[in-house]
Amino acid sequence: MTTQTATAPETTGAAPIVPSYVRDAWWTPADDVAGTEVRDANTGEVLARVSTDGLDLPGAVEHARTVGQRELAQLTLHERALKLKELAQFLNGRRDELYAISYRTGATKIDSMVDIDGGIGVLFTFSSKGRRELPNSNVILDGPAETLSRDGSFLGTHVYTPIPGVAVQINAFNFPVWGMLEKLAPAFIAGVPTIVKPATPTGHLTEACVRLMVESGILPAGSLQLVSGSARELLDSLDYRDMVSFTGSAETADRLKSHANVVSGGVRFTSETDSLNAAILGPDAEPGSPEFEAFVKAVVTEMTVKAGQKCTAIRRTIVPKGREQAVVEAISARLAQRVVVGDPRAEGVTMGALASLDQLRDVRGAVESMLDAGGELAYGTLDAPVVRTADGTESTVDGGAFMSPLLLTWDDVEAEAVHTREAFGPVSSVLGYTDLDDAVRLAARGSGSLVATVCTNDPEAARRLTLGIAGHHGRVHILNRETAKSSTGHGSPVPHLVHGGPGRAGGGEELGGIRAVKHHMQRTAVQGSPNLLTAVTGVWHTGADRRLAGAEEFGGSAENTHPFRKSLAELRIGDGFVSGLRTVGPEDILEFAEKTGDTFYAHTDAQAAEANPFFPGQVAHGYLLVSWAAGLFVEPAPGPVLANYGLENLRFITPVAAGDAVRVTLTAKRITPRVTDEYGEVAWDAVLHNQDDEIVATYDVLTLVEKEDTTYKNWA
Repeated sequence: MTTQTATAPETTGAAPIVPSYVRDAWWTPADDVAGTEVRDANTGEVLARVSTDGLDLPGAVEHARTVGQRELAQLTLHERALKLKELAQFLNGRRDELYAISYRTGATKIDSMVDIDGGIGVLFTFSSKGRRELPNSNVILDGPAETLSRDGSFLGTHVYTPIPGVAVQINAFNFPVWGMLEKLAPAFIAGVPTIVKPATPTGHLTEACVRLMVESGILPAGSLQLVSGSARELLDSLDYRDMVSFTGSAETADRLKSHANVVSGGVRFTSETDSLNAAILGPDAEPGSPEFEAFVKAVVTEMTVKAGQKCTAIRRTIVPKGREQAVVEAISARLAQRVVVGDPRAEGVTMGALASLDQLRDVRGAVESMLDAGGELAYGTLDAPVVRTADGTESTVDGGAFMSPLLLTWDDVEAEAVHTREAFGPVSSVLGYTDLDDAVRLAARGSGSLVATVCTNDPEAARRLTLGIAGHHGRVHILNRETAKSSTGHGSPVPHLVHGGPGRAGGGEELGGIRAVKHHMQRTAVQGSPNLLTAVTGVWHTGADRRLAGAEEFGGSAENTHPFRKSLAELRIGDGFVSGLRTVGPEDILEFAEKTGDTFYAHTDAQAAEANPFFPGQVAHGYLLVSWAAGLFVEPAPGPVLANYGLENLRFITPVAAGDAVRVTLTAKRITPRVTDEYGEVAWDAVLHNQDDEIVATYDVLTLVEKEDTTYKNWA
């Protein structure tokens, strides 16, 4: 475990060095290293310096591959997921410290909440999904086994196991906390150590968050390292065992993707880059309608949250031709009414500064090139705005990276610049479309985007627009009066759903729940006998050895204990029970039909049933057979089995006619102890046979079972 406590950063003069955290220790360069200055986005004050001169990057990679891999492998998927919950709870109690630093990056309280609280929320979500949806082991099965021989002695299956290297996560400046935690969470659950490389302008906030995480003592040694500053040689130390997850500009992504270790060395590379996202207003959304109001609110929100510095922000506002002016006026009125630009520490400020003066120059330059290409300013100014300073006064600020929100219009909606140039700030353009096909075409001209909003209450318009743009977007957010209040919003990736997009957006995927965990794992096809596949996967496979209690004529033994009498401490994969036969009489079928109300003719009318090509005559209800199966395998006295909580994969295969008999074989297939509870889940393979040994039905029975048999002892 990392137990070293946080210490104050080293300083040279007035500007402290932002340290790196490598090989489970804090590191700073030599005192005479100048480094790159980091400034307060609101005032221009020098806050810190960053430098990696002298940092042993190959050593950091090797530490992750050895110590990090070893320590994470000692924990199961569930145990790692639980640590994320513990970490989230710890960070929740220290948010104020991060907020204080976040304000210096130009982020308002709401911006900071999106970044800091949003990142902590990702940890909670992945912890919960990891414990609910994954096995409590280090192997994940991918789908059912394939039978590769007639006698069932040779099977094949697919498994996920952690990649044996390190996840290098290169993050953008706009979300210094969320950007780190949303990538760390799935890698950590998968069992892959992380090296985080944040962007320089806001990396000091990432460092503060990492410092708290180290202080918590929750993370295993080697599982997280931080590089504060340049990491140009980091890819030199990577190979096929490792992966790089990049967020930033397409230009930088292309440069990284061209590295020899990515091109020919097998390094896995995924990226999230530029994105000219769109919002499309449906033809039915007239001014004054709920959809129109929700649309305007969404555009203004995306222009101003994080000062428009979001990869998901709305850059192109696509509206029905003839409605452009109404949209411009509504957006302008809301901006004028609700947006106060200034230092986030001042009362009433709703939009802060851009992250740096370099960022301000880039955004202004992009807007100027768009104006030169035919865009016109409909709202805002490129001049330095009057802002509210930290002391509450209104003035222009020397050194602050402040910018007015800007809304552009275009006479020529085909202008190349509006579909290719991204101004990464509080900037959006209004474009008019002629019909739905034209709206789809304009949205697709972004050449691949992260997200688009479709705002309409017309089901047909929603269908045509969504299906038309889906192939060009990673996410489509459909907005109408029913979701206006409950929607998480156009620009808010949620950990349950995939975040990424094709083409210009980078072609990668992040988040998406357990999908993101599997991105950090290798899927491997494994072939072998049922016994050996059971040993490798920890899941019983059909044909593997069993220890059956029950009817001796079908393989049971009186020497074996009924598996329902075993706690998790005693139960083993392959323990099971086989029943004797129970005959199904016509009176049983009719009684079940009468009691349940299921009087489908195949159960109640022998003559009609015989005319059905699927049935040999009057047949038993499938649910009657499943109910009887429970009666055949149940052990009724109190014991370690606490409850049956469901069935999975139920299939009825062979009809059971009146006069036939059925028996059940139950086998412990998968055992999942819960880390935080005194019980766990057991999945039982259930097979119903008839008197001719034909398979009648197959399914999995799910039960909750005590780790130790306390229920029976207390009852006795």
